[in-house]
Amino acid sequence: MQNRRTFIRQSALAAGSLLLGAQAGAAELLVDARSRQLTILHTNDTHSRIDPFPMDGSRNEGQGGVAARAAMINQIRSEAEHVLLLDAGDIFQGTPYFNIYKGEPEVKAMARMGYDACTIGNHDFDGGVDNLALQMKQHGGFSTIVSNYDFAGTAMESVAVPYRIIKKGGLKVGILGVGIELDGLVPANLYGTTRYLDPIQKANEVAGILHAKGCDLVICLSHLGYKYAGNKVSDQQLARETENINLIISGHTHTFLDKPDVLQNKKGQDVVVNQVGWAGLQLGRLDYDFNRQKGQRLISANPLTVTKKTHE
Repeated sequence: MQNRRTFIRQSALAAGSLLLGAQAGAAELLVDARSRQLTILHTNDTHSRIDPFPMDGSRNEGQGGVAARAAMINQIRSEAEHVLLLDAGDIFQGTPYFNIYKGEPEVKAMARMGYDACTIGNHDFDGGVDNLALQMKQHGGFSTIVSNYDFAGTAMESVAVPYRIIKKGGLKVGILGVGIELDGLVPANLYGTTRYLDPIQKANEVAGILHAKGCDLVICLSHLGYKYAGNKVSDQQLARETENINLIISGHTHTFLDKPDVLQNKKGQDVVVNQVGWAGLQLGRLDYDFNRQKGQRLISANPLTVTKKTHE
C-alpha cells in the first residue's frame, strides 16, 4: 500500500504534467491563431528589357531595367520576412539582347534576382522550343510552370512542371501556370509538337490538386491576357470559372492596372487578378495576411514604378 507521502508526490507530478500539457496546448493554439504575412512581387511581359529606357525625352525615359528592379526587390526583401517573386511570361523578345543572345541574359538576370517561378508566354517560343528549354535549364534555377501545354516529345518535357508548392513561414503556397493558344500566334515550327490544352479545365484540375494538398494560397501565373471584347479566353473569364484559385498574376495584354481586379468565382469567393503592364516598367506588390480562423486576405496592393533614383 502506498504511504501518504508517496501518494501526495505522485499526485503533484500528475497535476504538473497536466498543467504543462495545457500550457503547451494553449501555446500551440496561439501559434495557429497568429497572423502571418506574405509579400508577392510580380512582373509580366518584360520583353528583354535589360536596360532602362533611354533618356530621350520619351514618356518612359529612365524607367525600367533589371538593375533598378533588382535594387527594389532587395530593399523589399530587407523589410518583409516572407517574399515570393513571380513572372507571368514573355520574358523574351523586344530588344537586341534577345536577337543576339537568345534569352540568356534575361534568364540569368531573373536567376540573380531570385525569382521563384515563371510561366511561359508566346514570345518565349521566338527562339524555338529547344532554345527555350536550353535557356531555362542552363541559366534558370527557378521553376518554369505551365499546366496546359503538353510538352511530351519536346525538349521542354524535362523542364516545365504543372505546379509547384513553395513553403514560406509555415505557409504552403501552390503555384500553377497557364499559357495562351499558340496556333496562329506562334509559327508552328517554333513550338514543335507542343499541344495546347484547355486552360480553364487544366487550371481547375491543378488548382483542385493544390487545394487538396492543403495550400493556404493558390496562385495562377497566366499568359492568357487580362480581358477581351470577344469570347477569347481571358483572365477575367478564368477567374469567374475557377473554384480554388485565389490569385491570378496576369500577362500578355500589357495592361497597367492601378489596383487589382477582384472577381467572384463559381463558389462566390474572391479571386484577385493583377497585371503590371510591360517592359519591366512596374513591379507588382501584393501583401497578404493569413490567419488560421479568418483565412487569407489581401491587405495592400501597389504597382511600383521601376526607376533608378539619382542624386546630384
